Amino acid sequence: MIVPFSLRIFVADGDPDGLRLVERSNWVGKALMFPRALLPQVKLRPELSQTGVYLLLGPREDGEGDMLYVGEGDPIRPRLESHYAQKDFWTRAVCFVATPGQLNKAHAQFLESNLIRLAKAAKRLPLDNANQPMEPSLSEADRADMQVFLDNMLGMLPVLGVHAFEQATKVQAPMAPVLTCKGKGVAATGYEASQGFVVKAGSQAVPEAVPSMQQHVRGMYDLRQELIANGVLAQDVAGYRFTQDYPFSSPSTAAAVVLGRSANGRIEWKDAQGRTLKELQEAEASQ
Repeated sequence: MIVPFSLRIFVADGDPDGLRLVERSNWVGKALMFPRALLPQVKLRPELSQTGVYLLLGPREDGEGDMLYVGEGDPIRPRLESHYAQKDFWTRAVCFVATPGQLNKAHAQFLESNLIRLAKAAKRLPLDNANQPMEPSLSEADRADMQVFLDNMLGMLPVLGVHAFEQATKVQAPMAPVLTCKGKGVAATGYEASQGFVVKAGSQAVPEAVPSMQQHVRGMYDLRQELIANGVLAQDVAGYRFTQDYPFSSPSTAAAVVLGRSANGRIEWKDAQGRTLKELQEAEASQ
């Protein structure tokens, strides 16, 4: 069940891009967000002397999109100092701690293990983590508490601009029609959602992208290649097949990946009566 919640964001140094402390209503946890350049100052805060988990985000080597590292620390501060010296890619950090005494080493390891598992399943960002850490042994009560803590984190992260753990919503909005994109002997189905445009599992994609795609829409071309590499797109008789529901940032990106070329998603995606997404949106806006 989806439960409404509120967040309180405190901009600690007055800079909207600087240190931000984020608290969720009726929750013992707290998030700290800050750019890498501020770590020498931020590390002095008492929160980073506590046990917790952290995310490091920054551009991948090819410059197309971000990559992610998930870690835990008991306390967090020495781990961040080590990554400041040794990891080059990250430009921003998000740390989660709790009221003192609420989290211990095993709790943080539970959160780290599950965050890595979820990021691998979502396949939204490449991970800098080399291994999948084992989930620690927790009592039944502690495990239940940490699942609630994890769920609260996952609810907050998209609001904070981190979508690495989001999978396609399991429930389609009642008013969102199923649309189809066809071309070159393949067909894909999808629908609009709060996460973007979701292409449904079993949808097809063309076997080869046109040469101009790599030149003119390189980001979409690289995304298609990444989805092939990580198994979201698996080889099929017609070309490729989506192995899971996958949310794209826009219908145009979704159509480009399916068709292997630059595409206007508002024109390419159509309902059962042949009406384009553009026509549907215009009709809805006029009502």
